[in-house]
Amino acid sequence: MSRVCSICGKGQLSGNNVSHSKRRTRRTFKVNVQKVSYVDAGGKTVNGYVCARCLKTVERA
Repeated sequence: MSRVCSICGKGQLSGNNVSHSKRRTRRTFKVNVQKVSYVDAGGKTVNGYVCARCLKTVERA
């Protein structure tokens, strides 16, 4: 499963883990996407992966 929002296109980001001694190692911040059915701009019902922020704003089917 590709962890990308089908509405806004939000995907994973990268950053650093920082230990107590300030050593840095790379890590990824993954997006909270859920599989839902929603109504798109054309009025059709679409199934797709939607991030948590878009779930709050988009009309659900």
